[in-house]
Formats: sequence, C-alpha cells, structure tokens
Amino acid sequence: MPENIERITGKLDGRKLRIGIVVSRWNREITDDLLRGALRALEVCSVPRENIKLLEVPGAMEIPIAASVLISERVDAIIAIGCVIKGETAHFDHVGRTALDGIARLSMRTGIPVTCAILTTYDTDQARARSGLDDDNAGSQAALAAVEVANLIDSFRQDF
Repeated sequence: MPENIERITGKLDGRKLRIGIVVSRWNREITDDLLRGALRALEVCSVPRENIKLLEVPGAMEIPIAASVLISERVDAIIAIGCVIKGETAHFDHVGRTALDGIARLSMRTGIPVTCAILTTYDTDQARARSGLDDDNAGSQAALAAVEVANLIDSFRQDF
C-alpha cells in the first residue's frame, strides 16, 4: 500500500441501509436458495427486515427492468438473483449476457450498486454448488457486497 494515501473501505453495517432484491422464478429451486443466502447475510449485517424490498420476476431477462423500478424507491443497493442453466441452444448465452449487461449499465448510470447473484452455469450441479448453505452461496456473497459497496459510496460522499 502506498504511503500517505487514505484507504476508504465499506463496512458491513447495514442498520441504516435500504436494500432492494430482484429474484427470478426461473430455476426457482436454485433462486430460492440464493435468496435465502442473501437474506441470511443481510441479517448478519443487521439490515432491518422492513428496509428490504423484494421483487419477483419471471426470468433473468426481467431483472434489469425490475431493478430500475427499485431505484425510484430510493434503495441504497440492489441484489440481482437469477439462474440461467445452459441448454441445447445459444439462448443461455443471450439471456445471461443481456441480464448481466443490464444490471451493470443500471448500476453505472445511477450510481446505485447492483450486485450480481445471477448464476450462469453449464448444469444444475454447478448451480447447486453456488447456492448451498455454505460461504460459496452467491446470494450471500452478493448481499455482503451490496452492503459493503453502499457503505463505501456513502462514506466517500461524506469524506469529500
């Protein structure tokens, strides 16, 4: 670390944060487990349940538009949850790329962190491995990132 440069980091204290979650029903067995992981992590970060707004959409393609609605609700961060598993056509590539590009553009345009728990896997076993009850749960990881980055942005704004 270079000397004389302040390092600003986000904290995992979610007591004052408003968090939006958009979850896809497609591959619900997986997305429900990702959602459980996200909610567990938000609880660990002390985000009040009443400060969590959950929107459910049919599939990953609808996540970006639903996330944009949450921006108007003045949330501090959004967690995008979905699961696209490769089939026999290129549909997997198009859906995954469109959803990921959409949430990235939304985050950059608004300055609101939109973290990603949209799995794009080759099979169900890979999806299950990323949605279990352990530290590899992508929903949990996305929730922790949402809290940390929201706090980082807030502290940066306060510091300057």
